[in-house]
Parts: sequence; C-alpha cells; structure tokens
Amino acid sequence: MSQKPSWLQPYGRPWRADAPRRVYENPWIAVDEYAATAPTGITAPYGVVRFKNLALAVLPLHEDGTVTLVGQNRFPHSDYSWEIPEGGGPLGEDPLEGARRELREEVGLAAETWREVLRAQLSNSVTDERAVGFLATDLTPVPVAPDETEDLAIVRAPFREVLETALSGHMLDMLTVAMLLRVYHMAQEGALPPALARRVLS
Repeated sequence: MSQKPSWLQPYGRPWRADAPRRVYENPWIAVDEYAATAPTGITAPYGVVRFKNLALAVLPLHEDGTVTLVGQNRFPHSDYSWEIPEGGGPLGEDPLEGARRELREEVGLAAETWREVLRAQLSNSVTDERAVGFLATDLTPVPVAPDETEDLAIVRAPFREVLETALSGHMLDMLTVAMLLRVYHMAQEGALPPALARRVLS
C-alpha cells in the first residue's frame, strides 16, 4: 500500500447529531433517524441504514483467464443481475472466512490462493455498509450449497468479455464492476502472475 498523499485529510467541521431514534430493524439492517446539524450549521433530519453484516465479494479467476459468475433475480430493482459471488459476513468474523464460505456455497469452488484487493464504502451518504473484495485463484470444485432463498445460475466466461460486458452497462452490480476493474489494473501493473495477467489482458 502506498503512502497517503498530503491532500488526503479531513477539512471543515463534522456532522453533529442527537441520539438516534430507531425506526425499523430486521436481522440484516436497522434504520436510525437523527436530528442532525450539517458542517455548514444547517439543521437537517437524517436517516441512516445500519448494516449488521460486512459485504463480501469474491472474483474467482481460473488459470485459463475465465471468471465464474452468478445470475439471480434481485428484489430491490426487480431485475436479473449477473455478478461475481457475493454475500454478507457477521461484523465480528474474519472477512476471509466469510468469503471462503460464499465462494463455496454460491458456486461450489474452493481457492488455494486468496488476496484481499478492495475495501469500499457503499452508498456512504445513507448507509454505513462496508465491503471487502477478494481475488480467489487456484480453484477446485467442491459441493455447492446455496441459501434457501437463492435460485442461482452459474456461468464461466472470459475475463475480458466479462469486463467489457460490465463497462457497456449490461452488468450493474457495483462491487462486480469495481472488482473487475481492480483485477484488470493489477494485471496491467504486474501484480498478477505473468501467465494469468496475459490471459486477463487478452
């Protein structure tokens, strides 16, 4: 990891708020409402979605340069989404353990080599959800075990084709897009084994 540049620092005053009022909760999220004061001094009501799990994303990259993807119907947008394997892990759990579980359960793969390659905040104006992304390589098949609510399709496609599909707007899941771009950058920068990098870039 490179050093932080000098400009990467907080400026101005932080938000201030009274104690929250919880307005909704289920096993996965809670919604808190605040009487808040903006950095400009203006008062404003603020709602925050609090997530009870860490978002986990795994890009399974095979030796031949293909990627395993998951297709499923997503409830919030009422659409069908092709994505890399993703899920949630309890906040107190090692993210790698959760990523191993998601890869096994969703697409029936185990990986010998794991690299954490991404940390992100998702929709950070209205949620506190955080994400960790892993690159998984040296893959072997294991029994698949999806969640009881998941009806998953699984495909394997060339990395470059998947990247171009995402960048053309046909794959909209942001963690998938971010992870594809991250691994492509790694291939360009020599951060992948040379043979694998050539297959990613070709």
